[in-house]
Amino acid sequence: MKTLIIFLFIFLILVSCSTGKVKIKIAGSTTVLPIVQAAAEEYMLKHPDINISIRGGGSSIGILSAINKIIDIGNASRKVSSSELDITKENSQDLIETEIALDAISIIIHPDNTVDELNLDQLQDIYSGKIKNWKELGGPDFKIVVVSRDTPSGSFAVFNEIVLIKERVTSEALMLASNNAVATNISYTPGAIGYVGIGYVNDKLKLLKINGIYPSKRSVKKNKYVLTRKLYMYTSETSKGLAQDFIDFILSERGQQIVEEQGYIRIK
Repeated sequence: MKTLIIFLFIFLILVSCSTGKVKIKIAGSTTVLPIVQAAAEEYMLKHPDINISIRGGGSSIGILSAINKIIDIGNASRKVSSSELDITKENSQDLIETEIALDAISIIIHPDNTVDELNLDQLQDIYSGKIKNWKELGGPDFKIVVVSRDTPSGSFAVFNEIVLIKERVTSEALMLASNNAVATNISYTPGAIGYVGIGYVNDKLKLLKINGIYPSKRSVKKNKYVLTRKLYMYTSETSKGLAQDFIDFILSERGQQIVEEQGYIRIK
């Protein structure tokens, strides 16, 4: 928590140094980031008098910044935690949650790796450091390079809850700050394994089946893929007007088309 507070302080300094007239300030999850960036570009073309400032930082940064009214919208790839809700109670305010899309935490490896699928137990053993070489899983004789998201990430929180459960991620893991950093690292490292939002999967990566199922529009919508999740936007009760109008745009027919264009699954 102390590290997160320091990170938030640095983040706030960066936000305060932004130049220009900003009407809507958004920050948080890098999983949600591509959706918001694409939607903001189109929204600002329709509303040239409005400027939207967008930053990453992770779900925890997004939610805490929204609670503290430093930004208008906090993006998150996980639900608000009980400790975060306690802060809203202390401040005597409500935090408004809006579901904007569906996603799948997608397990990726280098294309040269011959492994095609894992189950949750194997995934847990990899990330806890019990399995250290791909040959233990019928793959090549490569040392496994574990790549994880860092702790402010909503992806880390969901992965920890579903996969690691009571285990801790191995101390040898590379803890990276964004989906893009994870995807780039995997694409250059033959023995690596990582996880990203489904919108970050590309032809430089190999997507694995988990428990026999690929993440796809169908498997996510029917909740058949075990690492399915929702993506959120959080606002404080005072963040209405323009912020709500932008959220309504993302929930509109055109906004949901943008969700799909970015590789995610529409919520409505």
